[in-house]
Formats: sequence, structure tokens, C-alpha cells
Amino acid sequence: MNEAAGIARCLEALAPLRACGHEVIVADGGSDDRTAELAAPLADRVIAAPRGRARQMNAGAAAARGAALVFLHADTRLPPGADQLIFSSLRGKAWGRFDVRIESGHPLLRVVAFAMNQRSRLTGIATGDQAIFVRRDAFAGFPDIPLMEDIAFCAAMKRISRPACLRARVTTSGRRWERDGVLRTVLLMWRLRLAYFLGASPDELARRYVHKA
Repeated sequence: MNEAAGIARCLEALAPLRACGHEVIVADGGSDDRTAELAAPLADRVIAAPRGRARQMNAGAAAARGAALVFLHADTRLPPGADQLIFSSLRGKAWGRFDVRIESGHPLLRVVAFAMNQRSRLTGIATGDQAIFVRRDAFAGFPDIPLMEDIAFCAAMKRISRPACLRARVTTSGRRWERDGVLRTVLLMWRLRLAYFLGASPDELARRYVHKA
């Protein structure tokens, strides 16, 4: 959504995977900048989807033809050899995720990334920043909720298998934390996650997130 400033860089990083025959689909949620235009020559398909991460990812999955699906945010880059790591992992698991590194000079974000990786390995719950991947035959879609769709998805997938927790790291932008304040953003996300686990409505949490972000 409105990723004109970085979508070309994101897709250029995926060019080696396209050259190997892997499919790259961009699910645009109604950008009013040049995102779709810039993405078109660098992707196999650019599709218009209803706005919202879950809806956009589900639309992308519906358009894809591969036996494995990888959900990648526009500001996240896969590590070298990601395709082989994924295929090897999915021989014994239904789904998985990568460790993450947050691209930023702020020292606290190294701690945040470390905590995300360890928490995910302990709980089997991943975030969208960790490039979740899944076998197509095990994919039933992300729940149509405006926030916490990644947590709800992982909780459902854990009933099929524990995730493959790859130590290879994707690199994601620290722009959200830096823009809104690192400590403030961390505390906000902790509060929202706790509220979700205690039964708060994802719609209400999304309103809080938009209001406070």
C-alpha cells in the first residue's frame, strides 16, 4: 500500500528467484501513488485486492500457482538461497518462518529482533515481518481480521504442525519503529498483543493501533 518509494528495490531483490522460475505476485491494496505502475515490469502479476494485510495476502495466494507460498512485506528482503531453505523445510513441516533482522542504527531494535526470534521459536507464533511460508495444500487462508492476522494464522497452523524456525534472517525495515518512536512502538505492540490474547476484538485493536501509531 503506497510503497512507490521502495517497491522497485523490493522486487529487484527477488529477480534471482524469478530467474529460477519462482512466481512473484504483488497484491496492491489500492495505492494512490505509483506502486502498481513501478511494480508491473518487475513482477509476474500485480493484482488489485481489498485493502488489509489478510485480504491482500489471501488474494495473492489465490492468484499464485506454486506448491509453496511465501508472504513477504514490501519492506522486507529474503536471505540468499531462501527458496532452497524453504523447500527443504517443507519436506517435514507444513509451514515456517525466518529469523528477522531489523535494519536500523537504533541499538534497541537489535534487542527487539532478538526477542522476536526467541519468542517465536519458543511459542511457535511468527509475525508477518518474518516472511511466513506454507505449503499450498496446508493453506486455508489468513483470517479476515484487520490486525493480528499473523498470530491467528500461526495459532491455526500449529494444529497441523510446529513451524520450521529457520535461523537464516530476513531483513526488514525499522522505519515504523523509528517514525513512531522505538520504545513507544514496542510498548504499543505489547499492549495490543496482550489485549488480543485476553480476548479483545481485532477490530477494536486495529482502531487503537491506527489512533496511537
